[in-house]
Amino acid sequence: MVTSPRGEFAARQQRKKRQRLRWADKYYKRRLLKLDIKSDPLGGSPQAKGIVLEKLGIESKQPNSAIRKCVRIQLVKNGKSITAFLPGDGALNFIDEHDEVGVHGIGGSMGRAMGDIPGVRWQVFNVNDVSLNELVYGRKEKPRR
Repeated sequence: MVTSPRGEFAARQQRKKRQRLRWADKYYKRRLLKLDIKSDPLGGSPQAKGIVLEKLGIESKQPNSAIRKCVRIQLVKNGKSITAFLPGDGALNFIDEHDEVGVHGIGGSMGRAMGDIPGVRWQVFNVNDVSLNELVYGRKEKPRR
């Protein structure tokens, strides 16, 4: 059994031991090695812009039965491709290929997918700098480019 050094002059040894043993904590290790930022296509940022490559429908997981409307996006900042969900009824009609869209996290736990959409971690919130919500509700029109 390994015990911590005790006594009047043990502070430095206790600190060194604590620093060494903290690496067993997976959250500490991932934070220090910046693994989550390296693996995140958005690079740790809350939002990003991308160009629409294609529109696609993704089948929802059991027990639901639906085709969730999504888009494949190539991020402007680093060229990585991601799939993003289009919230709202008829949102797919307002998006064309080569449009510039803004994406942010969909809100799943630990930055993962949410609900019944498998593997989709982001959602679109604006198209050509106009809110997708405003377009869906008919309050604004999509600008001609």
